[in-house]
Amino acid sequence: MTDVGRHPRIKLYTMSELVDIKGYVGNFDVKILKKARYVDETECTSCGDCVDVCPVVRPDKFNLGLSSRKAIFVPFPQAVPSAYVINVNECLGHNPVVCAKCIEACDKDCINFHMSDEEIVESVGSIVVATGLEVYDPTELDEYAYTRFENVLTSLEFERLINAGGPTQGELIRPTDRKRPKSVGFVQCVGSRSARKGASYCSNICCMNTVKGTLMLKEHYPDMDIKVFYIDIRASGKGFEDLYRRSQRLGVHYLRGLPGTVEEMPDRSLRVAVENTVTSKLEIHELDMLVLALGIKPAPSTQRLQEILGLQLTSDGFFLEAHPKLQPVDAATRGIFYAGCAEGPKDIKESVTQASAAAARAIRLMHDGTITTEPITSQVIPGKCKSCGKCAEVCPYNAITVDVKKKTPATVSTAACAGCGTCAAECPFDAIIMNHFTDTQIINQVDALLEDRPKEKILVFACNWCSYAGADFAGVSRIQYPPNVRLIRTMCSGRVDEKFIWDGFEKGAPVILVSGCHIGDCHYIDANQWTDKRIKKVHKKMEKLGIRTERLQLEWISAAEGVRFAQVMQRMETLRQDVTTEEIAETIQILKERKQEKGRSKKRDDIL
Repeated sequence: MTDVGRHPRIKLYTMSELVDIKGYVGNFDVKILKKARYVDETECTSCGDCVDVCPVVRPDKFNLGLSSRKAIFVPFPQAVPSAYVINVNECLGHNPVVCAKCIEACDKDCINFHMSDEEIVESVGSIVVATGLEVYDPTELDEYAYTRFENVLTSLEFERLINAGGPTQGELIRPTDRKRPKSVGFVQCVGSRSARKGASYCSNICCMNTVKGTLMLKEHYPDMDIKVFYIDIRASGKGFEDLYRRSQRLGVHYLRGLPGTVEEMPDRSLRVAVENTVTSKLEIHELDMLVLALGIKPAPSTQRLQEILGLQLTSDGFFLEAHPKLQPVDAATRGIFYAGCAEGPKDIKESVTQASAAAARAIRLMHDGTITTEPITSQVIPGKCKSCGKCAEVCPYNAITVDVKKKTPATVSTAACAGCGTCAAECPFDAIIMNHFTDTQIINQVDALLEDRPKEKILVFACNWCSYAGADFAGVSRIQYPPNVRLIRTMCSGRVDEKFIWDGFEKGAPVILVSGCHIGDCHYIDANQWTDKRIKKVHKKMEKLGIRTERLQLEWISAAEGVRFAQVMQRMETLRQDVTTEEIAETIQILKERKQEKGRSKKRDDIL
């Protein structure tokens, strides 16, 4: 942090909040709210004279309430900038008549209660999201009695107690009597790997954090009795297994099983009941202190950032990368990268590694000074655009802007557009051209594939990144599927316009399949969700027209699911054989009459 603060080409905004982000890769406009600290950080020398005279005492949040601080304080040791800040909600100095002791004590005249929050706009080329994490709140797990007994601590509170810079200078003491405990227990997976309360995923760092804590205790207090209650120890990192074995050799007892109840004895010690799953017996352990190894949750700002930047989240609430293997630090939105626990639970080593990778990706992107894009982008025809705003609503990258009130035609930012084609498929006025995947090109493919013996063919619209790749995987794996499948490749299932489906049925297709990435794994953030909505609308129209809805299928197939692709095609072939020539002819007639009626309606509208 000190190096960052001193670097001439790095601007460090502390006590700041991200308000909004506009633009696209290479041209992001970031709006930042810098909150007033009421101390001039450039002049403050951290002499501490103001702290000595401040009468307000509050719990220190950095030490989790285990120590106190004044209303004017340094947020944490080694903070950058090394300057004091005033919490105005606690300070008595809003009105100098009430209290102005810090102002009088400051020889540098650094304190200014007239400071106000400042809004700053920075233009940047790329963004690294490193939002950190939040620990699980164990208060809902009443069986561990965290809120009832003072000698039940969280792993963070324990960490501050054994830290040399903590409230006790590294001396481990019990909160109740401030004496050194003779026995300490650790409970693993608090808030992790639980379907009942907390998160179902593993928080990754808890096991080794506990192992490290036991080693430190044994080094300082060799006679201390230490027990670890666990489901299983996950020591998968480099050298982690050696640390675990070393902890065992030093006399730490590892018991497989989590406590069911915690009771407090008259001397404030704890009585812990545990079912040892190795011996299948109920064991009672008396401990002076119990430490809860807390799991990790996504940072509170994750949801807000996801909305601002148009990013994806996993089911666990962390950010979803563009590709777990090929692009592990890239967001689906170009120019945005992830570092640390923003993407998932990580230890320090993994966080540093990913931060280096994110920095390298950002440098690679910006090194040339210009950004090249794929030619597969959207283009608005101004004469057809009615400024309805539907395209801007469905664009997952916020690449389209339209002023609905002023009725100005929509505009597409080519650099931000990723080429999914959802806007072109959703536009009710055919005012958007999808370059290289135009309506004419796709409809011509439909016509060519169904020109000869259409009843014998299965028409499939396949997403380039998943289902089309799944078909390719089935082919190279020599997996057999019906040879009458005819694929039309689109960049995304979101590009499949309703009129492509109607045109396919009108040309005699017995069945049509629209396939794409699984929900939540879309290459274009959430474009396939619009596909799902569109297919449901087409199904409703088919019901009104008297066309069997089973003839239009929607399937999610990933690039690795070659076997699933073949199985789906077998099912489609069975469905095709069930469609009679008379049913196809009736469908063609219905759709022709529908088209004629639409043509007459359009003429009447033009005349009016």
